[in-house]
Amino acid sequence: MANDWALYQRHTAFVLGFHGTEESIVQQVITRQIAHLDHSRGMYEWLGHGIYFWENDPQRALEWAQDGNAKKKIKDPSLVGAVIDLGLCLDLTTRTGLDEITQAYATLVESYAASGQTTPSNTGGKDRFKRELDCQVIQALHLYRKEKGLASYDSVRAPFPEDEPLYEGAGFRKRNHIQIAVINPDCIKGYFRPITQL
Repeated sequence: MANDWALYQRHTAFVLGFHGTEESIVQQVITRQIAHLDHSRGMYEWLGHGIYFWENDPQRALEWAQDGNAKKKIKDPSLVGAVIDLGLCLDLTTRTGLDEITQAYATLVESYAASGQTTPSNTGGKDRFKRELDCQVIQALHLYRKEKGLASYDSVRAPFPEDEPLYEGAGFRKRNHIQIAVINPDCIKGYFRPITQL
């Protein structure tokens, strides 16, 4: 799964990420009562285990906090911003990243077949996704890199087409976004409370 393009997998600029959560958690992160947001470690985390952010989209992060969390209703929805250095990034907007995911999938399928088990699948409709397969592919890729002595990814970044078409015949969807899963919390250089327009 190693590639000759690894030099170009290191992002060279900071990005802003936004995370929707409880106001109490935002307050704790901003005042440094806790060092970082928690990693999501569920079996349906589509970019694998990490701290999830919407890239440059505070509105979408707040919408998710208000009504998108299928696991647990957020009682006092809020959002926090983060300055993120993506570091060594598995970027699924690039051929290098997509090729590596394809190879990880093939390895995962072989592993399940060898043990006589059925490969998991993604399920769900247009608004609620259970991405068990994607999560396992990403986690298998991380494990493969560790076993081969390759550098660990600091983050995963991917586009996500979501919701209905923006207009009739559109290739755009109403809630398209780019999502980031930060694996290495040292990539988060600081948290901030976003300025909102009144």
